[in-house]
Amino acid sequence: MAHYRRLWFLLIAIVGVTFTLLGYFGAEVYRAAPPIPDRVVSASGDTLMTEDSILDGQTAWQSVGGMQLGSIWGHGAYQAPDWTADWLHRELENWLAIAAREEFGQDWHSLSGQQQNALHYELKNEYRTNRYDDATGTLQLSERRTAAIAETADYYSRLFSDAPELQSTRENYAMKENTLPSAQRRERMTEFFFWTAWAAATERPGTDVTYTNNWPHEPLIDNKPSAENIVWSVVSVILLIAGVGGLIWAWAFLRKEDEEPEAPIRDPLSTFALTPSQKALGKYLLLVAGLFTFQVMLGGFTAHYTVEGQSFYGINVSKWFPYSLVRTWHIQAALFWIATGFLAAGLFLAPIINGGKDPKFQKLGVDVLFWALVVVVAGSFIGNFLAIAQIMPANLSFWLGHQGYEFVDLGRLWQIGKFLGIVFWLVLMLRGIVPALRQPGDKNLLALLTASVVAIGLFYGAGFFYGERTHISIMEYWRWWIVHLWVEGFFEVFATAALAFIFCSMGLVSRTVATSASLASASLFMLGGVPGTFHHLYFAGTTTPVMAVGATFSALEVVPLVVLGYEAWENWKLKSRAPWMENIRWPLTFFVAVAFWNMLGAGVLGFMINPPVALYYIQGLNTTPTHAHAALFGVYGFLALGFSLLILRYIRPRIVFDERLMKVGFWWLNTGLVLMLFTSLLPIGIIQFVASASEGLWYARSEAFMQTDLLQTLRWVRTIGDVVFIIGALAVAWQVVKGIVFPDLAPAESTTDAAIPERA
Repeated sequence: MAHYRRLWFLLIAIVGVTFTLLGYFGAEVYRAAPPIPDRVVSASGDTLMTEDSILDGQTAWQSVGGMQLGSIWGHGAYQAPDWTADWLHRELENWLAIAAREEFGQDWHSLSGQQQNALHYELKNEYRTNRYDDATGTLQLSERRTAAIAETADYYSRLFSDAPELQSTRENYAMKENTLPSAQRRERMTEFFFWTAWAAATERPGTDVTYTNNWPHEPLIDNKPSAENIVWSVVSVILLIAGVGGLIWAWAFLRKEDEEPEAPIRDPLSTFALTPSQKALGKYLLLVAGLFTFQVMLGGFTAHYTVEGQSFYGINVSKWFPYSLVRTWHIQAALFWIATGFLAAGLFLAPIINGGKDPKFQKLGVDVLFWALVVVVAGSFIGNFLAIAQIMPANLSFWLGHQGYEFVDLGRLWQIGKFLGIVFWLVLMLRGIVPALRQPGDKNLLALLTASVVAIGLFYGAGFFYGERTHISIMEYWRWWIVHLWVEGFFEVFATAALAFIFCSMGLVSRTVATSASLASASLFMLGGVPGTFHHLYFAGTTTPVMAVGATFSALEVVPLVVLGYEAWENWKLKSRAPWMENIRWPLTFFVAVAFWNMLGAGVLGFMINPPVALYYIQGLNTTPTHAHAALFGVYGFLALGFSLLILRYIRPRIVFDERLMKVGFWWLNTGLVLMLFTSLLPIGIIQFVASASEGLWYARSEAFMQTDLLQTLRWVRTIGDVVFIIGALAVAWQVVKGIVFPDLAPAESTTDAAIPERA
């Protein structure tokens, strides 16, 4: 118990310190967010835009899909441009063209090198100088810049309409025709785009870097990595090496080899009679299978839009199902089915924790939660469609349609419903856990599992700390509480504790080993994961301290992933501990895949885009979805599928997994993911990286560059990996459906001898 106390003290201290850092520097995000001027005026005093009109533009951008159609400050989709980088470059070129005519009476390209250098100097001075007056809240612009803004805004107004001269551009950007029908709202949206570019080009008072830490790379105004960017990148690499070395030494000298308990003759979990609430979990698994299949099909559909921007093999479908919509559904479906798998795992464990019996009305609660999930899924998907189709009234879009922010795209009402559902799940879990905590015996592992359940239930509420018109820097701070902290932090701890609890309950791992390993893992996850949230905010209008904290701690996120190969081997060895372990060999295999992809997807591919100097050049390129696919599906997807197969094996004790289906499912999923990443996404990302470093981010995301023959070919090549992946997904989904709907239908080459014995 004393050993546990030390581990608990370490975990509590780490959580306390890291959340203090997250909160303290979160206040810095609020304080230092780039100002939105009360008024933007021309040199002659004419009002060009106001704070309200800029925020109106932000809501207009959100309503068309926001981050699902291009990106802002590098966050969002990858087919259309990053609107900040693209606007900035177009405005700079327009300024130079106007200046060439005004000062030399010639076209820009006709000027001599000396003349161009003179205008480049004026351009840098014009754009990097901060002309915002904090006392009056006024930003004054020169007449030349005002003219450049007007020309740039006209281009975007035509692009988001159905202007015929830009039809091919819209197709290359995977935009539907007349993306934003209202001319007034298009004008407001251009003002929002201008403001994001102004923050990216204007130096923060008292510094020589812009509000976005000199991001994006734009040689025309000398936007390049700051000294702090390079310093903290080096620090992060050193800390990674030191952390890995320290972990290996600690692993070698402090880790104790405990005797493995003798495996029971019969699976202890099969000795409990199935409770009504456990029997009711079959429909959860069907929802997982249905949403998984839907999400995977949409993934192939979305990827195809990168080669045929408005069509699917010649059929124009963008009018009804544009890229921004199917990408929204693709991401939201993934979050829904993965979350459903995790919720089902918790609900399966609750009666086991409670001594093999349901609390009163538990089955009713499980049923109510399921149908609430169905309503939220259906409502959010319908709302997404109506918002992006611009059918929904503008004032309802954020609440019922589309928030515009990646991973939290669902309308706010559906987000509230999802939160209430998670809290209700928390209540259902605690009804089984609390009585068990009151029983005598070692409850440390259960206490950790309980803490992770409470955190999952409550921390999703971080998404309510921003609204429709919240400053985008502040919104990003809270959005990453959900995307990074809630998912990569608390779900990670829950998964670790849940697996440890399952293996411990099976008698395969001693309670001491399971508890100690879970507490130590939780400490490592929290140490890097909590303040590591800031690595998403390097260029989101934050200051150097935020970059420093994010770079320092996010490097430590990779450290525990070094030993996952050993963890995978330990888990895999469990299959030989007892003959009945053969019954859950396939769920165990999926858990081994989780460890592999955690190392590769979250570790290697995650750190690839982690140091500030690396992210400076590759934020918003295809290197990001390389990491995202490998980490989100490779880790949490395989984990949710493993949980689902494990639950299926126990609630349908007579089924026998179809070896052919499971081999196709497991290996084709893994092979398809490898092909998708390493024959398409990563090569495209590396080629874009070279373009971004040499020419600027605007070029790496430009129509001219993205439509080159090589990149088009690489995007077509992705079809191979997608097809392989889809076949694997269909095999796993069919195994789940077959197990739930036809539990007595054993595969021809198998016998029921391997089935789990009937429950007591």
